[in-house]
Amino acid sequence: MIRIFNTLTRKKENFEPIVPGVVTMYVCGPTVYNYIHIGNARSAVAFDTIRRYLEYRGYKVKYVSNFTDVDDKMINAARENHTTVGAIADKYIAAFNQDVSALNISKDIIHPRATENIPEIINFVAKLVEKGYAYNVDGNVYYRARKFKTYGALPHINVDELEVGASQHVTKEELAQKEDPIDFALWKKSKPDEISWDSPWGKGRPGWHIECSVMSIKYLGKTIDIHGGGEDLIFPHHENERAQSEAETGQTFVKYWMHNGFVTIGKDNEKMSKSLHNFITVHDILKRMDGQVLRLLMSTTHYRRPIQYSEASVKEAESNLKRIQTAYNNLSYRLNQAEEGSDLKTEQEARQIVADFTDAMDDDFNVQNGIAAVYELSRLINAYSEREYLFKNTALFLLQTLSQLSMVFGVQLKKIELKDSEIEELIKEREEARKNKDFIRSDEIREELKTRGIILEDTPQGTRFRKE
Repeated sequence: MIRIFNTLTRKKENFEPIVPGVVTMYVCGPTVYNYIHIGNARSAVAFDTIRRYLEYRGYKVKYVSNFTDVDDKMINAARENHTTVGAIADKYIAAFNQDVSALNISKDIIHPRATENIPEIINFVAKLVEKGYAYNVDGNVYYRARKFKTYGALPHINVDELEVGASQHVTKEELAQKEDPIDFALWKKSKPDEISWDSPWGKGRPGWHIECSVMSIKYLGKTIDIHGGGEDLIFPHHENERAQSEAETGQTFVKYWMHNGFVTIGKDNEKMSKSLHNFITVHDILKRMDGQVLRLLMSTTHYRRPIQYSEASVKEAESNLKRIQTAYNNLSYRLNQAEEGSDLKTEQEARQIVADFTDAMDDDFNVQNGIAAVYELSRLINAYSEREYLFKNTALFLLQTLSQLSMVFGVQLKKIELKDSEIEELIKEREEARKNKDFIRSDEIREELKTRGIILEDTPQGTRFRKE
């Protein structure tokens, strides 16, 4: 039984989807006014890993992640670049798709844009006005937060505490319009030079929170299984979504609220964010790093914990990725030498490791213990690869199992064939190492090539190679 920590109840709960065998997931996506930073990518990777494990366990997952393509940041970016909001959105959605592809994020995702759902948003707001949950002031429509009796339950904050905080984070003009400082905007009156749509309240555009409610309900239904996002979205964004959605539908909006931790950077473990100007974009990272390394780094830290991004954590991820890939390569090379038949003892050892993996991941997606099982399977595979006699059925079973478990973390294993030019470069590096009496590196290169079926022969005329 999978157990999930629910932010609303603050406890682990047995996972029982609304429709048996089917999971509906909504994960808040980026505001597309710039390249995503690794803090944004952390959420995408965390919930993609969760999605992959649910699929591994046999569930069919319907997954929606939106693009916020109209808000103040979008409008400001368009002004600064002397272009349109739509052009800015198109540019950075294309960049987003390129970046997450390199991180091996699942492609089967519905990606609605706020601007594609304006009629539905207007209709949703109108219903809230009709029910008395919202009110219009000079073209701005606000939600009466205090009317929703459990407002503040998701962040576990008292409404009176919210009132003190809210009054410090709005303009005097907005505060004067609101009936209550904690009320929030559903529809914003547009300025003359801003992108806008006609509505019953005049020209304007949607507030941020209303977008996700509308798109979640439109694509997944009035009640969904999982709603995810960064922990900074718990309040106000997700609590406002919950309030407005349940007021409109009269039904529970989300069964399981899940939130991932931040990415931290620097010696003080400061949260990475655009507002703090300490962010690193995925676009820039991928120019100098294999996307699979960044993926492994982020997918093997428990989703509720912070990730410390540093050179040391990157190097560790590189080493761990190489460890898994090398085990796969070692056994793949020996496959053509294997005899027909099975080694039942080795297969049983592998099945126990898989059971350990499942136990770990069932416990609120405990990826640290889950990846430890993958490393244990890699050790078993390496030991099996070194045997004089191997059985084909067992080798295929081990390779398939390692591939399946690795794919839960978004790591795609494949047999890597070296080009002759790459082999020559490694031979040159080995010769240089031998000249410098770096025999450890020299032996490493020989063994690395050997695991890939490349045999080196040192002759008076130089080093030659042959492929087995």
